[in-house]
Amino acid sequence: MPRNKNPEQTARKILEVSLKLFLEKGYDETTVLDIVNNLGGLTRGAFYHHFKSKEEVLEAIFTGYITDRHPMFKVMDMEVENGFERLKLVFKSGLAANFENSDVGDISRLAMSLMQKPRFLAEQLKGNQETAALLVPIIEEGMADGSIKPGNPKIIAELAMLLINFWLIPSIFPCSMEETFEKAEIIDKILTQLGIPVLDDEMGEMYMKAADLFGWPT
Repeated sequence: MPRNKNPEQTARKILEVSLKLFLEKGYDETTVLDIVNNLGGLTRGAFYHHFKSKEEVLEAIFTGYITDRHPMFKVMDMEVENGFERLKLVFKSGLAANFENSDVGDISRLAMSLMQKPRFLAEQLKGNQETAALLVPIIEEGMADGSIKPGNPKIIAELAMLLINFWLIPSIFPCSMEETFEKAEIIDKILTQLGIPVLDDEMGEMYMKAADLFGWPT
């Protein structure tokens, strides 16, 4: 079959096929040949025209999520009461997207499966730094309108991301669901002290859905 004349479509197909294989076979067990064999006739040359390796494919999967599909972009321009409400909506949208959007859910499940790999964990930390940077103007908005108490928005954003996206994740810090909820109570106290009590009952229900999706202990 001739090479797809639409480069963007070809690259997208490579990413979609790779994500499916990474989830089904495991990232380590999937080879470039496996990916090529599932591209519907596209050649190995077509693969290497877009990506140098499967490592580069993996990076593109997560980079695309951060730059194009992150749920927070949907709430940036929404009409909300204040900055704090926008911040809370960002966290809820991000968690809900895992089970409301199959693509986001698949990317999150892949991320969870790779969390214990040092190189990938470093990439996730970098991604969380980028996400924290996106939270800063929202926190600044809340401080300006009085819905979030004064403080250092950069430090608050980074700490919130580290606590929620790393310490609360059983695949990184193994623990029972009971211990996870104990952690959530501690995080809630910290975030409340910082003026951003974003964890509530609705978030707890969403977390339980996410736990089921990712196979965490309950």
